[in-house]
Amino acid sequence: QVQLVESGGGLVQPGGSLRLSCAASGSIFSINSMGWYRQAPGKQRELVATITSGTRTNYADSVKGRFTISRDNAKNTVYLQMNSLKPEDTAVYYCNVVREIMKTAIHYWGQGTQVTVSS
Repeated sequence: QVQLVESGGGLVQPGGSLRLSCAASGSIFSINSMGWYRQAPGKQRELVATITSGTRTNYADSVKGRFTISRDNAKNTVYLQMNSLKPEDTAVYYCNVVREIMKTAIHYWGQGTQVTVSS
């Protein structure tokens, strides 16, 4: 099993910044990608950004140029730097880790951290 502990959410004004962190522990071998998803009220969970073990990144179009994902493999931690935040970025943000075992992808999720962008 993999345990994920998220931190860094909160309330911020439009145009502000937040940095989310997610630390993985437990069976952390064979981790392929790490990333962030979000879910706003009444909407489906959507991908925000992912980063592979080779540091290849992928972003949702809505956050490109504003959000930056990074990872510290020594600390088994993934970060999401969010700049120029907009009210539509308001959501619960979930950390996601994918382990690949015998060609099977196994997903693990954090408990979620609330991000609210409001004046």
